[in-house]
Amino acid sequence: MGFPDIRPRRLRTTPAMRRLVAETEVAPRSLILPLFVREGITEPVPVTSMPGVVQHTLDTLRKACVEAVEAGVGGLMLYGIPRAKDANGSGATDPDGILNAAIREVVSEVGEASVVMADLCIDEFTDHGHCGVLAADGSVDNDATLERYAEMALAQAEAGVDLVSPSGMMDGQVGVVRRALDGAGHTNVGVLAYSAKYASAFYGPFREAVDSSLKGDRKTYQQDPANATEAMRETALDVAEGADLVMVKPALGYLDVVRRIKDAVDVPVAAYNVSGEYAMVEAAAANGWIERERAILEVLTSIRRAGADIVLTYWATEVARGFR
Repeated sequence: MGFPDIRPRRLRTTPAMRRLVAETEVAPRSLILPLFVREGITEPVPVTSMPGVVQHTLDTLRKACVEAVEAGVGGLMLYGIPRAKDANGSGATDPDGILNAAIREVVSEVGEASVVMADLCIDEFTDHGHCGVLAADGSVDNDATLERYAEMALAQAEAGVDLVSPSGMMDGQVGVVRRALDGAGHTNVGVLAYSAKYASAFYGPFREAVDSSLKGDRKTYQQDPANATEAMRETALDVAEGADLVMVKPALGYLDVVRRIKDAVDVPVAAYNVSGEYAMVEAAAANGWIERERAILEVLTSIRRAGADIVLTYWATEVARGFR
């Protein structure tokens, strides 16, 4: 498996991209807003475990993206929730599927004013809820899954995405995605790799947000929370395979990993302030146990202080507005 030629210019392609990866200023431009869009609904559906977060319609998604961009948020990460699922997650590669339709809508709405990203994983689209194709014994087939990821990357690139974000923790996923993109002429589409993604208890609310069908767990492909050196190996492999940015997920329980990776690589480092971290703060604040705005800023500051250049957070727009 040969590696692609490395093109650092991918991170200089637009003013929004250059603003996103600038190395010093702490500002709204370093925040990414994750957004959920659901097929077949006419009104936003609240995510009960994440107060203030909803599953969007295409129309409300566009509006939320405009609000985020106007507030100065640096990027938008899209997740699609299909009406129907199957074993191979076919909706993920359908050009008219909800995620690819959402990419086109958002790119059309905000253009070069933001960096439009999309999750590159089939778990939201599979009826078994795993991040890959299942083998006969029920295990996740790594190499068969890579073929689906390559197809999904091309579908997202054709829809106009700026960055694809392979999140399934399959071995070799970045290299396969990079080669697929380059082979189809999408050399300016970048890769934000989920390089150190842990099998965490803090994803619970997210699974409600994406209507996950998962039974069991993902411990055979996501990392063991006990391991940090393993994260360094995973990240080094992703960078070697052509990742333009790398990510640690979750953030708060893994700030040491964020710092170690930041010190080791020469690409921007992102950290995902995940749903469980968000929900804990919101629940404690709702009960009057902590000061909400101070806690939010302290959480995000700690992630940046640990070395994250970019933070994915559901508070992105609110923080960018200065809690107005």
